[in-house]
Amino acid sequence: MPKTTDEIIDLLGGADAAARLTQVSTEAVRKWRSAGAIPARHWPAVIAATGLSLADLSGDIAMESETTKPEGATAALVLGDGRVFWGRGFGAHSTGEPAELCFSTGMTGYQETLTDPSFAGQIITFTFPHIGNVGANPEDIEANTSFARGLVINRDITRPSNWRAAEGLAAWCRRMGLPGIAGVDTRALTRTIRDDGPPNALIAYPEDGRFDIPALVERARAWPGLEGMDLAREVSCTQSYEWTETLWDRAHGFGRQNAPKFTVVAVDYGAKRNILRNLASAGCRVIVVPATASAEDILRHQPDGVFLSNGPGDPAATAEYAVPAIRGVLDAGKPLFGICLGHQLLAHTLGAKTYKLARGHRGANQPVQELATGKVEITSQNHGFAVDEASLPDGVTVTHRSLFDGSNEGIACPAKNCLSVQYHPEASPGPSDANHLFRRFVAMMEG
Repeated sequence: MPKTTDEIIDLLGGADAAARLTQVSTEAVRKWRSAGAIPARHWPAVIAATGLSLADLSGDIAMESETTKPEGATAALVLGDGRVFWGRGFGAHSTGEPAELCFSTGMTGYQETLTDPSFAGQIITFTFPHIGNVGANPEDIEANTSFARGLVINRDITRPSNWRAAEGLAAWCRRMGLPGIAGVDTRALTRTIRDDGPPNALIAYPEDGRFDIPALVERARAWPGLEGMDLAREVSCTQSYEWTETLWDRAHGFGRQNAPKFTVVAVDYGAKRNILRNLASAGCRVIVVPATASAEDILRHQPDGVFLSNGPGDPAATAEYAVPAIRGVLDAGKPLFGICLGHQLLAHTLGAKTYKLARGHRGANQPVQELATGKVEITSQNHGFAVDEASLPDGVTVTHRSLFDGSNEGIACPAKNCLSVQYHPEASPGPSDANHLFRRFVAMMEG
């Protein structure tokens, strides 16, 4: 049976101790007593200090202050631990689809971020407050649809102010079926994710304006999370196709590759379009095949090299069907290059393991060091899992490492003529420091 507010404060050791543990004033604790409610944002500290469960806190009295819809609120970000962030909804209406709540530190490229298939199963909190001010256009997309399950922003979207804008972000999100919520304290959310890891969450933006918060909390709490989840099948293409579009420039827009020097088969685990454009611009005829393609499916195209794309979900789950295909490619002696999920799948194929990061790396300002040269590249990243360096077998070299947390960012196996990186060298969005890796892959095929 849920505890009363007075009982909880007593368990904390009184008003002074409660204030110290939850980092509020004693006046705030006095207001808890008078209101008969403890705001849900303080529940993790209360649970840690008292040993109570969420069920002990989530009765009608404890929920009252968080579940009462403030005036003007039309949407709610509901966390699986019971916390509720009210705001103003935009984009597509939603009754709440559970996902993992993460944050992205990129200051630009929100349209590319929202259409990156690697964000499947996730709600994106943008740490930069001004999202939507350059509008949206049909060119800055990485897939035809958005696989993300929502976005959280701080400031209301303003009118677009960019010569390339074709429509506003809110209208674009509505057309893409993507729910959003504005007016949220994204700094508080970011601290929550930083300190406690990415929580289960959902965005409720109902058309009728009605919220059943206890039911929404339970729905978010019951979601199983990304560990053990194979999402590459869901975002991959279903049949093979050829990609010829090259990189965009201001004078001509996108180009076409009409005279390729090499044939590359790209395995689509959730491939971003700009990666394929970089391969085409580097002189490659690019044939894209589904995530479930076998080694025979890949090799029948007689490729000069094979590329393993980025993608969402748990690499250990995708590895069940991807590893046999990758092993067949390596046994055939084909040069191989992997990015993000492709990097993790190559590691699994070579005998290593992956693990879930406490927070993940998402944004366009991530420093990575190349160990052989000492050179530091500022990179774009989007991943929640990493390669366990301790599990790498002999013959596999660690080539890159994160300067944020020391996690693995790249490997190579000269005997198998393969390399991979955890980050995104295609710079969409993000810096282009690592673009040279596409030329390195071409050099492998030339050699």
